[in-house]
Amino acid sequence: MYPILLTVPLFFFACNNQSQKQDNHIPDSKSVQQPAEKENIPLAQLQSYQQRLTGYFDTMLLRRNFNGSILVAKGGHILYEAYQGYANPSKKTDTITLHTSFHLASTSKPFTGVAVMKLVEQGKISLHDNLKKYFPAFPYEGVTVEQLLSHRSGLPNYLFAMDNKDQWDQKRMVFNKDVLDFLIQFQPPISYAPGTRFHYCNTNYVLLALIIEKVTGIPFPQYLKQTIFDPLGMEDTYVYTPADSAQSIMSYKPSGALWANDKYEYTYGDKNVYSTPRDMYRWDSALYRHDFISKAILDSSHMPRSHEKFSVHNYGYGWRMLNLPHGKNVIYHNGKWHGFTPAFARLIDEKAVIIILGNKYSKNIYDAAKHAYDIFGKYMQTTNSPEEEDSQLTTPMPPVVRPVKTQATPKLPNANRQLEKRKSATAVKTPHTRRPVTSTKTEKEANTITVTKHPATVTKAKAPAKAASKPPASKTSYKKKGSQ
Repeated sequence: MYPILLTVPLFFFACNNQSQKQDNHIPDSKSVQQPAEKENIPLAQLQSYQQRLTGYFDTMLLRRNFNGSILVAKGGHILYEAYQGYANPSKKTDTITLHTSFHLASTSKPFTGVAVMKLVEQGKISLHDNLKKYFPAFPYEGVTVEQLLSHRSGLPNYLFAMDNKDQWDQKRMVFNKDVLDFLIQFQPPISYAPGTRFHYCNTNYVLLALIIEKVTGIPFPQYLKQTIFDPLGMEDTYVYTPADSAQSIMSYKPSGALWANDKYEYTYGDKNVYSTPRDMYRWDSALYRHDFISKAILDSSHMPRSHEKFSVHNYGYGWRMLNLPHGKNVIYHNGKWHGFTPAFARLIDEKAVIIILGNKYSKNIYDAAKHAYDIFGKYMQTTNSPEEEDSQLTTPMPPVVRPVKTQATPKLPNANRQLEKRKSATAVKTPHTRRPVTSTKTEKEANTITVTKHPATVTKAKAPAKAASKPPASKTSYKKKGSQ
C-alpha cells in the first residue's frame, strides 16, 4: 500500500514577483475538514498532480499579475495551494495569507441554495410555495420558491431597477427589505412570465434570504453562521454586514485603482459571503457527507432545471452545471462583484475541487479554473460548446452547428453546356440508377470537427469562425452590475 501524502508545498508569492520563502505545510485533519471517504491515491500520482498544477498555475495566473489565493484538492488531499499579492495592491503592506477572506460574489448563491434546501428537507419550506405565502403584498403572480432557486421566476433584476433616480435615492444604501418594498411599491415589469425560461437574476436570491429569515426568525448572516459556517469549522467565513466594514478587504481594477463601493453593498443571499480557499475546501468536503445534507436533496439541487434550448450549460438549485455530451459533469459557481472574481468548481467523478479567489479583476481566473478541469479528466478539451462565464447575464444557448461542406458539381463552359443539351434532347430515355455526387472528402473527414485542447490547439478540419459570445459586461470598463 502506498503511503498517503499529507505534506504539500504551500507557496507564498508577492505582487512584485519576488517570491517569499517556500514553506512546507502539513494539513491538520482538525483544521481541514475531510470528505466522508478519503481516497487512497498512490504517492507517484499525487506528485504528478502537484507538478502539473504547479506548472499550469504558474503560467496561467501567478505570472499574469494575479492577486489572490488558489487551492486545488482531490479525495481529501490538498494538491496545490498558493497565496500571492496583497489585500491592498496599491499599498503592498498587507500580504495575502490563508486567513485572508475574499468576497465570493455570486459564488455565495450555493450557500443560500443549500440553506433553503435543508429547510425544505425539514418540512419548513415547500418548493411549490407561492411567494405570497411569505409576502402577502408581493405584486407578481405565480412565482414560487423553486423558480427563485432555479432562476425561472422572470422577476426584474433589482441591480438595474433600483438605478431609477425617480424611485430610489441613489445615495441611500439598499438592504434586502428595501428590495422587497421597492418591488411592491413600484412593480417594475417582469422580464419573462414565471416558469417559462431561465433568466439569471440576483433578485431571486435576495428574496430567498428574506424567506429564510421569515421561516427561522433569525437574521440570514447569523443563520448561515449557526447552521453552516460554525459546524463546518469555517472560521474565516461570514456574511458581510455594515459591522464588518473594518475587517473586509476591498477590490481593485486591473490597473490597481480602488474599485469604489456603491449602494448595493449590503444586500445578501445573492452575494456578500466572504471566505478563504481553506474554508471553501471545508465546504466542498461537507457536501460529500450525508450527515450534513442528504444525498437526495443534494442530487435534486444538481439536476438541470431549464430545457427550453439545448445547451451543455444549465442551472439547478443554487448551482451552475456543465453537462458535457460524453458524460462528464461539472458542478460550479463563479462570480463577479466589482474586482472580486471567484471561481469554484467541483468535479464529482474525481472528488476534486478547484478554488480561486481574487480581489483584483482578472478574467484569467475563469479561464484558468475551467481548463484546470482537464488535469483530472477529459472535460473542456472534448467539447466545442460556447463559453458561459459568471461575469455575464446569460440564458442557455443552443449548440453551434458546424455545416460540413462538400464539393459542388462544377459548371460546364457555355459550349459544353450546349452540346450536353443537344445530346439530352436526342438521347433515348431508359431507366437508370442515378449516380450519387461524390465529395472530395472521405466520410471520416466530412464528419470531423475542430477539437480544441489546452494548451495547444489541434485543427482537424476547417470550421467557420464562431461569433464572439462575450457579453457587454466583459467588454466595457468592468460594469458593476455583473454579480453572477
